[in-house]
Amino acid sequence: MQGFNQLGSVDDRAARLRIGLTYLWRHGRLPNLTDPGLFSELVQVRKLREHDPRMPVLADKVGVKAIVASRLGREWVVPLLWSGSELPAQFPATGRVVVKARHGCNQNAFVGDGRDWAKARSRSAKWMSGAYGWWLDEWLYAHIPSGLLVEPFIGGGSDLPVDYKLFVFGGRVTHVQVHLDRARRHRWIVYDRDWCPIANDVPIMPRPTALAAMIAAAEELSTGFDFVRVDFYQPGEQPLFGEISFYPGSGLEPFDPPELDRAFGRLWLEARASQPDIIPVAKPAWSARCP
Repeated sequence: MQGFNQLGSVDDRAARLRIGLTYLWRHGRLPNLTDPGLFSELVQVRKLREHDPRMPVLADKVGVKAIVASRLGREWVVPLLWSGSELPAQFPATGRVVVKARHGCNQNAFVGDGRDWAKARSRSAKWMSGAYGWWLDEWLYAHIPSGLLVEPFIGGGSDLPVDYKLFVFGGRVTHVQVHLDRARRHRWIVYDRDWCPIANDVPIMPRPTALAAMIAAAEELSTGFDFVRVDFYQPGEQPLFGEISFYPGSGLEPFDPPELDRAFGRLWLEARASQPDIIPVAKPAWSARCP
């Protein structure tokens, strides 16, 4: 296996320093970038040294729609209502919509009327005025065309849809992170692929009816990568693709339970060294209850 200190062509010491200090600020310790063992450390190594040209193509929120339609079917794709570089002056829709930046993450505006649209125009202009991701050394975003897109709102009423984030190691989904109530009391629960919650003190949500389809779709889209996270929604019977992430949380969000950081790191390292069909997926000791 190619050593981590050999990945990429340039050892950017300034980037290593920035990444080390940011990681220290968030985790209270310095990352091991030479021999990483934690998932959060491996994300930092990817940012520094894995400059795969496929990554920006799949992270482009406009361009990826055609790829998903080709590989999964058009029914998996949230419709694109508009795309461009500056939102039009007048609200162009008759229902609720979501404005997003095509070249970044967490740059969303939910619009229900003309007043919301004016705010979205102001916010989106700021998204377009700067380069996303440079402060966290997230390489791929500099290689996505800057732009905006508008999609229909797919939640129920005023509620945002449940977000299913599937972690795929070596072509195999091992865990699903479920994000709930993102607009008010944002929280998440981690399940394994059999829908067993990893922590003991969390409620067991009903298994999504399309879980098997989402797992198969995530594994199809992750072909050729040692790790990706693929996100979906299921507002009705048909699940919908959300996005593909190569730097989940930029490797800076603490895990709950903390042991997942090492467990996911082990899965990632095994994926690098093994064929996808022989990656161990044994349940960790803290995996307890299945519905």
